Amino acid sequence: MRRRSFLLTPLLLPALAAAGDAVRYPAASRGTRLAFPRDHGAHPEFRTEWWYVTGALDAPQGDTGFQLTFFRSRPGIAEDLASPIAASQILFAHAAVTRPGDRLLHAERAGRANLGAGYSATDCDVHIGPWQMRRHGAGAEEHFRLKVQDAAFAFDLTLTPTQPLLLQGEGGWSQKGSRPALASHYVSWPQLRVAGSLTLAGQRQAAAGRAWFDHEWSSEVLAAGSVGWDWLGINLDDGGALMAFRIRNAAGETIYAHAALRDAAGRLTQFGANEVSFTPLGRWTSPRNRAQYPVKMEIRCGPHRIETVPVLDDQEISARRPLPVSYWEGLVAIRGTLAGRGYLELTGYADALTL
Repeated sequence: MRRRSFLLTPLLLPALAAAGDAVRYPAASRGTRLAFPRDHGAHPEFRTEWWYVTGALDAPQGDTGFQLTFFRSRPGIAEDLASPIAASQILFAHAAVTRPGDRLLHAERAGRANLGAGYSATDCDVHIGPWQMRRHGAGAEEHFRLKVQDAAFAFDLTLTPTQPLLLQGEGGWSQKGSRPALASHYVSWPQLRVAGSLTLAGQRQAAAGRAWFDHEWSSEVLAAGSVGWDWLGINLDDGGALMAFRIRNAAGETIYAHAALRDAAGRLTQFGANEVSFTPLGRWTSPRNRAQYPVKMEIRCGPHRIETVPVLDDQEISARRPLPVSYWEGLVAIRGTLAGRGYLELTGYADALTL
Protein backbone atom coordinates (compact mmCIF):
# COMPACT_ATOMS: atom_id res chain seq x y z
CA MET A 1 0.00 0.00 0.00
CA ARG A 2 1.09 3.52 -0.67
CA ARG A 3 -0.98 5.69 1.42
CA ARG A 4 -3.76 10.72 8.83
CA SER A 5 -5.20 9.43 7.90
CA PHE A 6 -8.46 9.87 6.97
CA LEU A 7 -8.19 13.70 7.30
CA LEU A 8 -5.15 13.85 6.89
CA THR A 9 -4.14 12.51 7.05
CA PRO A 10 -3.98 8.89 8.42
CA LEU A 11 -2.85 5.86 6.96
CA LEU A 12 -2.91 2.52 8.54
CA LEU A 13 -0.64 -0.40 8.03
CA PRO A 14 -2.23 -3.13 5.92
CA ALA A 15 -0.05 -5.89 7.31
CA LEU A 16 -0.92 -4.92 10.87
CA ALA A 17 -4.57 -4.35 10.02
CA ALA A 18 -4.83 -7.90 8.73
CA ALA A 19 -3.38 -9.17 11.98
CA GLY A 20 -6.02 -7.22 13.91
CA ASP A 21 -9.09 -8.62 12.16
CA ALA A 22 -10.10 -10.63 15.24
CA VAL A 23 -9.97 -7.61 17.57
CA ARG A 24 -13.29 -5.96 18.40
CA TYR A 25 -12.85 -2.25 17.85
CA PRO A 26 -15.50 0.22 19.03
CA ALA A 27 -17.38 2.27 16.48
CA ALA A 28 -17.65 6.03 16.64
CA SER A 29 -20.99 6.44 18.36
CA ARG A 30 -23.61 8.99 17.41
CA GLY A 31 -24.69 11.01 20.42
CA THR A 32 -21.36 10.70 22.26
CA ARG A 33 -20.78 13.86 24.26
CA LEU A 34 -17.19 14.97 23.93
CA ALA A 35 -15.47 16.57 26.93
CA PHE A 36 -12.32 18.68 26.91
CA PRO A 37 -9.47 18.60 27.64
CA ARG A 38 -10.02 14.83 28.05
CA ASP A 39 -10.98 14.29 24.41
CA HIS A 40 -7.90 16.14 23.19
CA GLY A 41 -6.10 13.05 24.52
CA ALA A 42 -5.76 9.59 23.00
CA HIS A 43 -8.53 7.01 22.57
CA PRO A 44 -6.42 3.84 22.44
CA GLU A 45 -9.38 1.46 22.19
CA PHE A 46 -10.10 2.72 18.64
CA ARG A 47 -8.27 1.34 15.64
CA THR A 48 -6.72 4.62 14.51
CA GLU A 49 -6.31 8.22 15.60
CA TRP A 50 -4.47 11.30 14.44
CA TRP A 51 -3.58 14.78 15.63
CA TYR A 52 -3.04 16.99 12.62
CA VAL A 53 -1.79 20.59 12.37
CA THR A 54 -1.32 22.57 9.17
CA GLY A 55 -0.51 26.22 8.80
CA ALA A 56 0.43 29.12 6.53
CA LEU A 57 3.24 31.41 7.63
CA ASP A 58 3.56 35.05 6.61
CA ALA A 59 7.06 35.20 8.12
CA PRO A 60 9.89 34.46 7.54
CA GLN A 61 8.73 34.02 3.93
CA GLY A 62 5.27 34.64 2.53
CA ASP A 63 3.08 31.60 1.88
CA THR A 64 5.36 29.12 3.62
CA GLY A 65 3.38 26.08 4.72
CA PHE A 66 4.02 23.64 7.55
CA GLN A 67 2.43 20.38 8.60
CA LEU A 68 2.81 18.03 11.56
CA THR A 69 0.70 14.90 12.03
CA PHE A 70 0.94 12.24 14.72
CA PHE A 71 -0.81 8.93 14.06
CA ARG A 72 -1.72 6.27 16.60
CA SER A 73 -2.58 2.77 15.37
CA ARG A 74 -3.93 -0.15 17.35
CA PRO A 75 -2.91 -3.03 15.07
CA GLY A 76 -4.61 -5.77 17.10
CA ILE A 77 -1.45 -7.69 17.95
CA ALA A 78 0.41 -8.38 21.22
CA GLU A 79 -2.62 -7.29 23.25
CA ASP A 80 -2.31 -10.21 25.68
CA LEU A 81 1.31 -9.46 26.51
CA ALA A 82 1.92 -7.92 29.92
CA SER A 83 4.97 -5.98 28.76
CA PRO A 84 4.51 -2.18 28.67
CA ILE A 85 6.47 -2.13 25.39
CA ALA A 86 4.31 -4.72 23.60
CA ALA A 87 3.52 -3.63 20.04
CA SER A 88 -0.16 -3.07 20.78
CA GLN A 89 0.04 0.67 20.04
CA ILE A 90 2.16 2.10 17.22
CA LEU A 91 2.88 5.79 16.72
CA PHE A 92 4.22 7.48 13.62
CA ALA A 93 4.50 11.09 12.49
CA HIS A 94 4.94 13.10 9.32
CA ALA A 95 6.22 16.68 9.15
CA ALA A 96 6.70 18.95 6.15
CA VAL A 97 7.56 22.49 5.11
CA THR A 98 6.54 23.98 1.77
CA ARG A 99 8.53 26.91 0.42
CA PRO A 100 7.00 28.75 -2.56
CA GLY A 101 9.09 28.57 -5.69
CA ASP A 102 11.30 25.94 -4.11
CA ARG A 103 10.42 22.41 -2.96
CA LEU A 104 8.66 20.44 -0.28
CA LEU A 105 10.80 19.30 2.63
CA HIS A 106 9.46 16.39 4.66
CA ALA A 107 10.56 14.06 7.43
CA GLU A 108 9.07 11.16 9.36
CA ARG A 109 9.34 9.29 12.65
CA ALA A 110 7.91 6.02 13.96
CA GLY A 111 7.94 4.33 17.36
CA ARG A 112 6.22 1.92 19.68
CA ALA A 113 4.28 3.33 22.64
CA ASN A 114 6.51 3.34 25.75
CA LEU A 115 9.54 2.66 23.60
CA GLY A 116 10.73 6.04 22.40
CA ALA A 117 7.19 7.30 21.83
CA GLY A 118 4.07 7.97 23.87
CA TYR A 119 0.76 9.71 24.34
CA SER A 120 -1.55 10.91 27.09
CA ALA A 121 -5.10 9.64 27.47
CA THR A 122 -6.19 12.78 29.33
CA ASP A 123 -4.98 15.64 27.11
CA CYS A 124 -3.16 16.37 23.85
CA ASP A 125 0.38 15.23 24.63
CA VAL A 126 1.96 13.00 22.00
CA HIS A 127 5.61 12.53 21.12
CA ILE A 128 8.11 10.43 19.19
CA GLY A 129 11.61 11.17 20.41
CA PRO A 130 12.10 14.97 20.33
CA TRP A 131 9.05 15.54 18.11
CA GLN A 132 6.08 16.63 20.18
CA MET A 133 2.61 18.15 20.16
CA ARG A 134 1.27 19.30 23.53
CA ARG A 135 -1.60 21.42 24.82
CA HIS A 136 -0.89 23.70 27.79
CA GLY A 137 -2.86 26.05 30.01
CA ALA A 138 -6.50 27.05 30.15
CA GLY A 139 -8.63 30.05 29.27
CA ALA A 140 -6.58 32.95 27.96
CA GLU A 141 -3.39 30.95 28.60
CA GLU A 142 -4.40 27.93 26.51
CA HIS A 143 -2.03 27.02 23.66
CA PHE A 144 -0.42 24.16 21.75
CA ARG A 145 3.33 23.69 21.42
CA LEU A 146 4.79 21.93 18.38
CA LYS A 147 8.42 20.85 18.16
CA VAL A 148 10.12 19.16 15.21
CA GLN A 149 13.85 18.69 14.74
CA ASP A 150 15.23 17.17 11.54
CA ALA A 151 18.37 17.52 9.45
CA ALA A 152 16.48 19.37 6.69
CA PHE A 153 14.36 21.69 8.84
CA ALA A 154 13.07 22.38 12.33
CA PHE A 155 10.27 24.34 13.90
CA ASP A 156 9.24 25.33 17.39
CA LEU A 157 5.78 26.88 17.26
CA THR A 158 3.14 28.04 19.72
CA LEU A 159 -0.49 27.92 18.53
CA THR A 160 -2.96 30.12 20.42
CA PRO A 161 -6.76 29.84 19.92
CA THR A 162 -8.59 32.90 18.66
CA GLN A 163 -12.03 31.25 18.51
CA PRO A 164 -13.86 28.19 19.90
CA LEU A 165 -13.45 24.57 18.92
CA LEU A 166 -15.40 23.40 15.89
CA LEU A 167 -17.11 20.03 16.44
CA GLN A 168 -17.54 18.48 13.01
CA GLY A 169 -20.75 16.72 11.99
CA GLU A 170 -23.21 16.19 14.85
CA GLY A 171 -21.44 17.36 17.98
CA GLY A 172 -18.16 15.80 16.82
CA TRP A 173 -19.65 12.66 15.22
CA SER A 174 -18.67 12.86 11.57
CA GLN A 175 -20.39 10.50 9.14
CA LYS A 176 -18.27 9.05 6.33
CA GLY A 177 -20.77 6.77 4.59
CA SER A 178 -24.27 5.33 4.53
CA ARG A 179 -23.76 2.92 7.45
CA PRO A 180 -23.64 4.44 10.97
CA ALA A 181 -20.37 2.60 11.70
CA LEU A 182 -18.71 4.51 8.87
CA ALA A 183 -17.92 7.51 11.03
CA SER A 184 -15.31 9.18 13.19
CA HIS A 185 -15.18 11.51 16.14
CA TYR A 186 -13.77 14.69 14.65
CA VAL A 187 -12.74 17.98 16.28
CA SER A 188 -11.23 20.99 14.51
CA TRP A 189 -9.70 24.20 15.82
CA PRO A 190 -9.37 26.77 13.00
CA GLN A 191 -7.73 30.20 13.07
CA LEU A 192 -4.99 29.37 15.57
CA ARG A 193 -2.48 32.22 15.84
CA VAL A 194 1.06 30.96 15.22
CA ALA A 195 4.28 32.36 16.71
CA GLY A 196 7.71 30.82 17.11
CA SER A 197 10.65 29.89 14.93
CA LEU A 198 11.36 28.03 11.69
CA THR A 199 14.85 26.77 10.84
CA LEU A 200 15.83 26.17 7.21
CA ALA A 201 19.35 25.49 5.93
CA GLY A 202 20.63 26.02 9.45
CA GLN A 203 19.15 29.52 9.66
CA ARG A 204 16.66 30.11 12.47
CA GLN A 205 14.09 32.84 11.88
CA ALA A 206 10.99 34.12 13.63
CA ALA A 207 7.75 32.67 12.23
CA ALA A 208 4.16 33.92 12.41
CA GLY A 209 0.89 33.01 10.73
CA ARG A 210 -2.30 30.98 11.13
CA ALA A 211 -2.90 27.26 11.65
CA TRP A 212 -5.62 24.61 11.65
CA PHE A 213 -5.79 21.74 14.18
CA ASP A 214 -7.67 18.48 13.60
CA HIS A 215 -8.08 15.55 15.97
CA GLU A 216 -9.90 12.49 14.70
CA TRP A 217 -10.36 8.93 15.91
CA SER A 218 -12.28 6.04 14.41
CA SER A 219 -12.33 2.33 13.68
CA GLU A 220 -13.93 2.41 10.22
CA VAL A 221 -14.30 5.23 7.69
CA LEU A 222 -13.96 3.71 4.20
CA ALA A 223 -16.87 1.79 2.69
CA ALA A 224 -16.33 -1.12 0.32
CA GLY A 225 -15.19 0.20 -3.05
CA SER A 226 -13.59 3.34 -1.62
CA VAL A 227 -10.01 4.08 -2.69
CA GLY A 228 -9.33 7.34 -0.84
CA TRP A 229 -10.53 10.85 -0.13
CA ASP A 230 -10.07 14.53 -0.94
CA TRP A 231 -10.08 16.92 2.03
CA LEU A 232 -9.78 20.67 2.47
CA GLY A 233 -9.30 22.79 5.61
CA ILE A 234 -9.16 26.56 5.03
CA ASN A 235 -8.74 29.53 7.35
CA LEU A 236 -10.75 32.20 5.56
CA ASP A 237 -9.40 35.72 5.19
CA ASP A 238 -12.45 37.17 6.98
CA GLY A 239 -11.93 35.00 10.08
CA GLY A 240 -14.25 32.17 9.08
CA ALA A 241 -13.35 28.53 8.45
CA LEU A 242 -14.23 25.94 5.80
CA MET A 243 -13.84 22.15 5.94
CA ALA A 244 -14.94 19.91 3.06
CA PHE A 245 -14.28 16.31 2.12
CA ARG A 246 -15.39 13.57 -0.20
CA ILE A 247 -14.67 9.83 -0.30
CA ARG A 248 -14.07 8.43 -3.82
CA ASN A 249 -14.23 5.15 -5.68
CA ALA A 250 -11.73 3.94 -8.33
CA ALA A 251 -13.62 5.77 -11.09
CA GLY A 252 -13.23 9.08 -9.24
CA GLU A 253 -16.93 9.18 -8.32
CA THR A 254 -18.04 10.52 -4.96
CA ILE A 255 -19.28 7.91 -2.49
CA TYR A 256 -19.88 10.35 0.36
CA ALA A 257 -19.24 14.06 0.96
CA HIS A 258 -19.74 16.72 3.61
CA ALA A 259 -18.74 20.32 4.28
CA ALA A 260 -18.94 22.75 7.20
CA LEU A 261 -18.65 26.52 6.99
CA ARG A 262 -18.34 28.69 10.09
CA ASP A 263 -18.48 32.39 9.34
CA ALA A 264 -16.57 35.13 11.13
CA ALA A 265 -19.52 35.70 13.49
CA GLY A 266 -19.50 32.04 14.57
CA ARG A 267 -22.56 30.88 12.62
CA LEU A 268 -22.16 27.28 11.45
CA THR A 269 -23.68 25.93 8.23
CA GLN A 270 -23.34 22.24 7.34
CA PHE A 271 -23.77 20.88 3.84
CA GLY A 272 -24.97 17.35 3.13
CA ALA A 273 -23.60 14.94 0.55
CA ASN A 274 -25.97 16.18 -2.18
CA GLU A 275 -24.79 19.78 -1.65
CA VAL A 276 -21.03 19.13 -1.99
CA SER A 277 -19.04 18.40 -5.15
CA PHE A 278 -15.36 18.13 -6.09
CA THR A 279 -14.39 18.59 -9.76
CA PRO A 280 -10.76 18.32 -10.93
CA LEU A 281 -9.59 21.32 -12.99
CA GLY A 282 -5.90 20.51 -13.35
CA ARG A 283 -3.67 17.57 -12.45
CA TRP A 284 -0.02 17.23 -11.47
CA THR A 285 1.78 13.96 -12.25
CA SER A 286 4.24 12.67 -9.68
CA PRO A 287 7.68 11.86 -11.17
CA ARG A 288 8.13 9.28 -8.41
CA ASN A 289 5.11 7.01 -8.97
CA ARG A 290 3.16 8.56 -11.90
CA ALA A 291 0.14 9.24 -9.69
CA GLN A 292 -2.03 12.04 -11.06
CA TYR A 293 -3.21 14.38 -8.32
CA PRO A 294 -6.01 16.92 -9.02
CA VAL A 295 -4.22 19.76 -7.21
CA LYS A 296 -6.43 22.35 -8.93
CA MET A 297 -9.95 21.54 -7.84
CA GLU A 298 -13.35 23.18 -8.05
CA ILE A 299 -15.29 22.63 -4.85
CA ARG A 300 -18.95 23.54 -4.46
CA CYS A 301 -20.84 23.54 -1.17
CA GLY A 302 -24.32 24.97 -1.16
CA PRO A 303 -24.17 28.43 -2.78
CA HIS A 304 -20.39 28.62 -2.67
CA ARG A 305 -17.96 27.83 -5.47
CA ILE A 306 -14.19 27.92 -4.92
CA GLU A 307 -11.04 26.83 -6.75
CA THR A 308 -7.83 25.62 -5.13
CA VAL A 309 -4.54 27.22 -6.20
CA PRO A 310 -1.48 25.32 -4.89
CA VAL A 311 1.56 27.39 -3.94
CA LEU A 312 3.66 24.51 -5.32
CA ASP A 313 2.50 21.63 -7.52
CA ASP A 314 4.87 19.04 -6.02
CA GLN A 315 3.69 18.71 -2.45
CA GLU A 316 3.62 14.91 -2.47
CA ILE A 317 4.79 13.14 0.66
CA SER A 318 6.41 9.76 0.06
CA ALA A 319 7.05 8.22 3.46
CA ARG A 320 8.80 4.96 4.28
CA ARG A 321 8.12 4.39 7.97
CA PRO A 322 6.50 2.30 9.20
CA LEU A 323 5.59 1.22 5.62
CA PRO A 324 5.73 2.99 2.21
CA VAL A 325 2.89 5.44 1.60
CA SER A 326 2.41 8.33 -0.86
CA TYR A 327 -0.16 11.12 -0.78
CA TRP A 328 -0.44 14.80 -1.72
CA GLU A 329 -0.81 17.27 1.13
CA GLY A 330 -0.07 20.88 0.49
CA LEU A 331 -0.67 24.56 1.06
CA VAL A 332 -3.25 26.10 -1.25
CA ALA A 333 -5.06 29.38 -1.63
CA ILE A 334 -8.72 29.41 -2.60
CA ARG A 335 -10.52 31.88 -4.80
CA GLY A 336 -14.18 32.27 -5.70
CA THR A 337 -17.05 33.11 -3.37
CA LEU A 338 -14.70 32.51 -0.43
CA ALA A 339 -11.02 33.42 0.01
CA GLY A 340 -8.34 32.10 2.31
CA ARG A 341 -5.40 29.74 2.79
CA GLY A 342 -5.12 26.22 4.11
CA TYR A 343 -4.34 22.65 3.17
CA LEU A 344 -5.64 20.25 0.54
CA GLU A 345 -5.14 16.51 1.12
CA LEU A 346 -5.46 13.97 -1.71
CA THR A 347 -5.15 10.28 -0.85
CA GLY A 348 -5.59 7.03 -2.72
CA TYR A 349 -4.18 8.29 -6.03
CA ALA A 350 -0.86 6.42 -5.89
CA ASP A 351 -2.61 3.29 -4.61
CA ALA A 352 -5.96 2.53 -3.00
CA LEU A 353 -5.99 3.05 0.75
CA THR A 354 -6.35 0.09 3.04
CA LEU A 355 -7.67 1.12 6.46
